[in-house]
Amino acid sequence: MGKLKTHKGTKKVLNVRKSGTVTIGRPGSRHNTGSKNASFNRKNRKGSQLSSADAKRLKNIIK
Repeated sequence: MGKLKTHKGTKKVLNVRKSGTVTIGRPGSRHNTGSKNASFNRKNRKGSQLSSADAKRLKNIIK
């Protein structure tokens, strides 16, 4: 069986921690942030964590 290639677009967005959890930036934080309120931008800065189900699904893609 051939090897799977890394999906470069997904790899740029996701980050795998040493513990194995996958972090991702929150949606809506990429552009047009000047028209969004400050509390929204502050909350988005923190990012979030993928669910374990999604992490298992994307595991082969982001290696």
